[in-house]
Amino acid sequence: MDARQIILEPIMTEKTTADREKHNQYAFRVSPRASKGQIARAVEEIFGVQVTRVRTINMAGKKKRLGRNLGRTASWKKALVTLAEGNSVDFFEGA
Repeated sequence: MDARQIILEPIMTEKTTADREKHNQYAFRVSPRASKGQIARAVEEIFGVQVTRVRTINMAGKKKRLGRNLGRTASWKKALVTLAEGNSVDFFEGA
């Protein structure tokens, strides 16, 4: 898989911003089939940083209701990537 097929999009919330400032940890929405090793290599290739740790979470889809119709959002996979000291992803700095 190509690095851009593994890392789908960054996740920017108040919680991930706090993690970024406190622990140098970044959150990404990733392909459900990607392994931790593939995620680490993809982040290193795309952003040119050194990854020290990758944690993944399978996020279950939520039940949604539109009128009397019941539905469900899609399940997805989140990766929390910790970078080595002194490394940062410039993409997040201006947000």
